[in-house]
Amino acid sequence: MMIAPLLVDVGTALEESTGIVQYALVFLFAAIPVVEILVVVPVAIGLGLNPVMTAVVAFIGNVGSVYALILSYRRLLAWWQSRTGSDEPSDRYARARRLWDQYGLPGVSLAGPVMTGVHIAALVALLAGSRGRLVATWMTAGIAVWTVVLTVTSVAGFSALGIV
Repeated sequence: MMIAPLLVDVGTALEESTGIVQYALVFLFAAIPVVEILVVVPVAIGLGLNPVMTAVVAFIGNVGSVYALILSYRRLLAWWQSRTGSDEPSDRYARARRLWDQYGLPGVSLAGPVMTGVHIAALVALLAGSRGRLVATWMTAGIAVWTVVLTVTSVAGFSALGIV
């Protein structure tokens, strides 16, 4: 999947809206697998949205969608298996599973946002047998770390370029 069109779509949607609608879009984009905080935080900050507000709203959106996934993963798994007719893992799942085998729940939770996406990382942890509450705790920590890192580096990078 190419990231450039995704960045343009997120950027265009944020540019074409104003005020609280922009932050509502940040929330929604952060909740969408693939877009998540990795895309929406730098784009929003680059467009001049308040970095702290962007970080908080994106964090809440990303964590909220992961919590929804954790609460409903058994039903989602049954649906997926009935839809696909197989248990064949995707490449992203296989990569996340390798992370799991090597680093366990803390490693997947901290690397997940940039390696596989938080939703796949959470699913791997759940499928590997981790309790939902532990997955939620570790995923929250991983998302928090990456939200701060992305916010700080975006502000520093765009400031160095004279954009914000």
